[in-house]
Amino acid sequence: MQAPKVAVAALAVKDGKILLVKRKYPPGAGKWSLPGGHVELGERLEEAVLRELKEETGVDGVVKGFLAPVEYIEQDGGQVRYHFVILVYLVEAAGEPRAGDDAAEAAFVPLEEALKMDLTKTTLEVLQKLPPQR
Repeated sequence: MQAPKVAVAALAVKDGKILLVKRKYPPGAGKWSLPGGHVELGERLEEAVLRELKEETGVDGVVKGFLAPVEYIEQDGGQVRYHFVILVYLVEAAGEPRAGDDAAEAAFVPLEEALKMDLTKTTLEVLQKLPPQR
């Protein structure tokens, strides 16, 4: 039996826009999501979120706080295929994004526009909890 995996995601913000990546690989291949990924053994959560942000988008950042946990569970024929506990951090971003690592595309987009994109379930869950932009 396998345990859930711990992952992190960055709600990276710059100039009132959020950074999204188009996923190259499953789960959620072809969908837009927050940049993030697995926490490596011995790695602190805030280090992991900044590393993943840099690897996927080339963007640097400063962690501003913890936002929320989200959970992703995907089953196939009664078997659990994926189970991630994702810890989402608010990050102040610096730099221009470029797709890297396991991202097909990376872009800063206004929240209203992001909510109309083909998002992963967990990204939609996080974005819907945010206060409306002014």
